[in-house]
Amino acid sequence: MREEVLDLLAEICEDDVVKEDLETELFESGLLDSLGFAEFLVDLEDHCGIVISPSEVERADIDTPEKILKLVEARSEA
Repeated sequence: MREEVLDLLAEICEDDVVKEDLETELFESGLLDSLGFAEFLVDLEDHCGIVISPSEVERADIDTPEKILKLVEARSEA
């Protein structure tokens, strides 16, 4: 599932760096904005069946690919 999540994120960010450097600051670097993150959440639900509402997370909780992976993994186990 990690690879699928990273592929979705790379597609939204339009950059494979998110797959290569899991500590990349997504918002600070301009790779992701709030609209892009909302689009990612829709794709995540469509492809993986994992539902995360944008209001459930703080920006600091999702500012790197690694943090997003941990969030998705926690939700998939719930």
